[in-house]
Amino acid sequence: MSKPKVSVIIPAYNVGAYLEEALISLEQQSLRAFEAIVVNDGSTDRTVEIAEQFCQRDSRFQLITKPNGGLSSARNAGIHKAQADYIALLDADDRYEPDKLTNHVERLDRDPSVGIVYSASHIIRDDGQRSWMSLSGKPIAADPLVSLMYKNFVGHGSNAVFRRVLIDEVGEFDEALRSCEDIDFWLRVAATGRWRFYREPRPLCCYRVRPSGLSFNVAEMQRSQEQVLQAAYQRSREQLEPYLPTAYAYMYRFLARLALTGGDTQQAQQLIQQAWKSDRSIFYTDPRSLLTLIAVKLSPLSKQLIRRSLDVSHNRSTPAKTIQSKSL
Repeated sequence: MSKPKVSVIIPAYNVGAYLEEALISLEQQSLRAFEAIVVNDGSTDRTVEIAEQFCQRDSRFQLITKPNGGLSSARNAGIHKAQADYIALLDADDRYEPDKLTNHVERLDRDPSVGIVYSASHIIRDDGQRSWMSLSGKPIAADPLVSLMYKNFVGHGSNAVFRRVLIDEVGEFDEALRSCEDIDFWLRVAATGRWRFYREPRPLCCYRVRPSGLSFNVAEMQRSQEQVLQAAYQRSREQLEPYLPTAYAYMYRFLARLALTGGDTQQAQQLIQQAWKSDRSIFYTDPRSLLTLIAVKLSPLSKQLIRRSLDVSHNRSTPAKTIQSKSL
């Protein structure tokens, strides 16, 4: 194959139950000129075996293996091997719709001012079926830097296709972060003021939320988010000073939603109170924040609805990825 148009980076750690589905979604892409780099991050299950099957039958697939180092480390390792000018990210338990790469690559080819393309997303259950939930990807504010301080509108780590030159400009994914490494990268890009984020309104990605991933550490998530917000603030202090209280309100709102999804209603109530104290106006101006407030106040009912929507009965015995900066 000649030089690929886009390099798809697939970090993989003990995802044998899901990897085949992700890689099949790449085989079914209408864009044929891609390379898929599966980064085995120290797996001990069938991850390597499954990836090798695709490598043997399709020269566009390749596998690299490294000691376990986390999501950022795996992404960076894949990017180092990438040949294309465009980089796509795909977590090994998510999948693309068939026109995902075609749509995003055409946009990047057509508009040199666009640095990152992403789309709306379906949220799928553990068994791969679509839930009633989705991610629109709509920014809250006109300024992408301010909007990213409020919410990761890109949505999740399988959604973006971006120009490789962004790595040269702002650096790689931060391997010191335990979570929120994707929004940290987007914030660094937005701070340059050089690149546009383009949203495709059609859902071209399927993001899997697994019931086994609902026992995440919200306190650790909060530490990472605070670190990312403070780093962004220090880079653009004058611009972001007026927006910092609102950014923290959105952060606490998001963490409250995660705590509720994970079943900790007391923690969710504490976090939603912190959001109210930081900037209560988000509950008047943002419908999703208002819904979160109502859900926390009606926590026994809403917790049951969330878990039924994610179909707990289909839980597979595979370690779940941490729900990070996804804007549920």
